[in-house]
Amino acid sequence: MNSAGRLLLMLGSLAPCLLMADLKPPHAKRISHKIEAPHGHIRDDPYYWMKKRDDPAVISYLEAENDYTKTVLKKTEALQNVLFEEIVGRIVQDDSTVPYREKNYEYYRRYRKGDSYPLSCRRKVGTKKEEIMFDIPALARGHEFFSLRTGERSSNEKIVAFSTDVQGRRIYTLQFKNLETGEILPDKIEKVTGNHAWANDNKTVFYTRQDPRTLRSHRVYRHVLGSPVQDDELVFEEKDETYRCYVYKTKSERFIVIGCSQTLSDEFLLIEADQPGLKPRVFSPRRRNLEHSIDHWGDQFLVRTNKEAPNFRLMTTPVGNTAEKNWKEVIPTRDDVYLSSVEVFRDYLVVVERRDALNRIRIRNTEGQWHEIDFGEPAYSVSLGVNAEMDTETLRFSFESMRTPDSSFDYNMSTRKKTLLKEEKVLGGFDRNDYRTERLDATARDGTKIPISLVYHKRVKQDGSAPLYLYGYGSYGASMSASFRSTMLSLVDRGFIYAIAHVRGGQEHGRHWYEDGKLMKKKNTFTDFIDCAEYLVKKRYADPERLFAGGGSAGGLLIGAVANMRPDLFRGLIADVPFVDVVTTMLDDSIPLTTFEYDEWGNPADEEAYHYMLSYSPYDNVAPVDYPALLILAGLHDSQVQYWEPAKWTARLRHRSTGSNPILLKTDMTSGHGGASGRFDRYRDTALEHAFLLNLAGSE
Repeated sequence: MNSAGRLLLMLGSLAPCLLMADLKPPHAKRISHKIEAPHGHIRDDPYYWMKKRDDPAVISYLEAENDYTKTVLKKTEALQNVLFEEIVGRIVQDDSTVPYREKNYEYYRRYRKGDSYPLSCRRKVGTKKEEIMFDIPALARGHEFFSLRTGERSSNEKIVAFSTDVQGRRIYTLQFKNLETGEILPDKIEKVTGNHAWANDNKTVFYTRQDPRTLRSHRVYRHVLGSPVQDDELVFEEKDETYRCYVYKTKSERFIVIGCSQTLSDEFLLIEADQPGLKPRVFSPRRRNLEHSIDHWGDQFLVRTNKEAPNFRLMTTPVGNTAEKNWKEVIPTRDDVYLSSVEVFRDYLVVVERRDALNRIRIRNTEGQWHEIDFGEPAYSVSLGVNAEMDTETLRFSFESMRTPDSSFDYNMSTRKKTLLKEEKVLGGFDRNDYRTERLDATARDGTKIPISLVYHKRVKQDGSAPLYLYGYGSYGASMSASFRSTMLSLVDRGFIYAIAHVRGGQEHGRHWYEDGKLMKKKNTFTDFIDCAEYLVKKRYADPERLFAGGGSAGGLLIGAVANMRPDLFRGLIADVPFVDVVTTMLDDSIPLTTFEYDEWGNPADEEAYHYMLSYSPYDNVAPVDYPALLILAGLHDSQVQYWEPAKWTARLRHRSTGSNPILLKTDMTSGHGGASGRFDRYRDTALEHAFLLNLAGSE
């Protein structure tokens, strides 16, 4: 009998709280391991042994945890199956994306009914004859995990570069396909990032490699099709361990750009795409606290930068004289508007800006006249689509809200007419008029107004009786958009309110929103979230006995910190691939992302930063208190948050918690940071998460 069977015999009938007193979780041995910081502070980490990925004892422990979680949630299996079928049943299985034009072809992806992966296709403009570039379902066959990155085409549109990862660790193999003959070329470049750019000669490709130890992208190589890979020339090496590098081609196709970035600084090097053998020249030397991005436009470069502009501004500089001293302002910085991105066309300039915690699209014509697109909802998400053509009056963008499915539009920048190309179809009787969305402002303890976006079914009453699921992130300046999630309908249709707390650490209200939620102000992220939760209870959106929360990656750090700070506030928490062992990770520069993130969390070699991180690190602050029910998800091959962080956290929570609520760990043994690769497989975890919440809420 396997361990799951033995656990079932122990379990008997499940109590409403999921867990019987006689069901024992796997035992995590405790082995003393001292970790000394550069300034002498010593901590003991009894679960440090879990870092040995190839140790059979570690794998056995993770598998035992999976068996335990499956057994504890056995009561919800029927509900999980119902939810899975419900979620998948909303999906149009033979759907396709809206084609976008690039040169002489239109590109799109198309699903066949029942397939977990799409076909990657194109057709010549003006025809209906389809070319299948990649039959991804066939390529994925036999792999438990499969990721294909369809890369750029050569300038003559005859050869496409593509990258595959069959482990989930984001280590790719780069190959090339002749689209005229269907032949896979013999060139095969292994252990690369998947990032690349073509020169204009249709045979030279620039690509990036990662440091095998830290997975930091640090080298750019030049490959000529048909030549031995071992002869590829190293074009650039980033030796500063706080930077990563990447390559791209400007929309104008004139330049290959090598970008070097860290949290507080960027640098770019240029190579003429018509002369790929030349050495790269520096656009403008890097300096700390100068962030910028560039694109080529006519006889100048556009520079989006924070130079003397916390919320960024737009500047230009001549192609032949790109040093910082020659930058001239086009759009000034504004205190209440954050300049997010820029898209160039021959006769138009398009900017995406964030104002009042919402994205806006503004357009300028050659006469210098500006106008803004109106979207007409209180909370929404809008983003630019693929706009590969320079010589066009048409802008492609996507719009959605928490009750409006993803919708693709073409917008004529001259006539200002919007054309809906496609709205994602949601099967199962979905009607947006059955749902209400709101934008609220909670007052944080320091007086700051924190935006909250929420959606609920129109039959739900604001009387303090509804279960509520609050989601958050709050790191890296990444703003949480009020976007549509069809999976959330399974909760909302059962009476849940789904809410997003736009806490500091993102950039919803501009750069200061990010600065106030990082480094020595990181705790604002956590207290904002707590204050939002309490506000929703106070305003009777949430039943205080059925308040739930979740977050992933750095959002999992948020959940872990909140669990320690206010374990009494929530009935249950979901932490997906959570970054919870902050200090140990930031002390280990061999772990992917560590050195790149000193300016996000702090460098623990600095004693003040070390102790501040230590004061909120979820793993280090687990206390002998009654924790809420916890569902913790991990990926064995995760390259962003190593699997041992959630595993160690789970063990310490179990060891110290004084309550009886279940603390569950589920590790995907075949995938990485993004979870399962197939479009259906990932919904198994979604169904499990929702069943976990619904069971605790008594809303099955």
